[in-house]
Amino acid sequence: MNKRFIIINFAAFAVMLFLSTGCKQDGKQDAVPSYRVITVSSMPVEISESYSATIRGRQDVDIMPQISGRITRLCVKEGTRVTTGQVLAVIDQTPYLAALRTALANVSAARAKAETARIELQGKQALFDEKVISEYDLSLARNQLAVALAELQQAEAQEADARNNLSYTEIKSPSNGVVGTLPYRIGALVSPNMEQPFTVVSDNAEMYAYFSVSENMLRHLSTRYGSIDSLIAKMPEVSLQLNDGSLYKAKGRIETVSGVVDPATGAVQIKALFPNPERELLSGSIGNIVLRNPQTDAITIPMTATVELQDKIIAYRLKNGRAEAAYLTVDRLNDGNRFIVKEGLSVGDTLIAEGVGLVREGMSITPKDETK
Repeated sequence: MNKRFIIINFAAFAVMLFLSTGCKQDGKQDAVPSYRVITVSSMPVEISESYSATIRGRQDVDIMPQISGRITRLCVKEGTRVTTGQVLAVIDQTPYLAALRTALANVSAARAKAETARIELQGKQALFDEKVISEYDLSLARNQLAVALAELQQAEAQEADARNNLSYTEIKSPSNGVVGTLPYRIGALVSPNMEQPFTVVSDNAEMYAYFSVSENMLRHLSTRYGSIDSLIAKMPEVSLQLNDGSLYKAKGRIETVSGVVDPATGAVQIKALFPNPERELLSGSIGNIVLRNPQTDAITIPMTATVELQDKIIAYRLKNGRAEAAYLTVDRLNDGNRFIVKEGLSVGDTLIAEGVGLVREGMSITPKDETK
């Protein structure tokens, strides 16, 4: 009897121990994770769009020599600010001075010949009036004067050409601007047929930023602002983001919109003008034009409240205590920390704001702290 009593008591104790342990384990399994949640709301936001841009001087002029010869003097350095008519370099003038002297001598000879022909005509006219010579002789004298005058004009034209060629030995700037690189040095042979220009003078007091938008975007802008002319007049100032990511301190304005759609890209080119008083912008550099749209109400959420899975942006709503996946269509807000939600959420939704990577569809969630 004692042995049976002991065995029964031991079995009862084992059952109680098992039930106690099982209850504790069940308690652990029933624990519901707690996450911070937020209520989805809308707020006024300013959405900006960025477009790649190429920066050019208001006027970039390729300087090509108009005559051939060797450079004897460089009058400027790279990066020098020049004015219209300022001499940049001098080409050997010796052969062109000689050509001018020859042309001057030819003009003098032609002028003397013309004067002699005029005197002879006057004498022939007097003799004809006295009926000493025939009209044929008088006509011959007239023709000789005409030939002499034509030769004088030809000589004077050659003189003008020689003077022009001599003036072209001084390579001058055709506009105000800044001198670019100078690949040719003293002694280098230059000519009008060079493949590479002598230099480039860039008028960079104001700079153009060229960028392209899609035809659909242009139509969107036209719907907002009206015709192309109205768009140019009413469109707000644009910003220029430089290649290092910083924003240029001065705002620009849209100056022209191309009326032609590039058939290869379906894009339309737009030109924005920026002041450049301190020559911070350099011709040939690149950047991004930032177009800012008027403020509008939109749903925004922290990027940390989303997870990216297979190129899809997912957030989790809390419905009836359980997580529900929401597949979002978003844009990045200008601050780089928030998304603008185009589709997938509604105002008033309760959104799980932390630990989203650990959340799964249908998981039970206890809201930790709900804030707006």
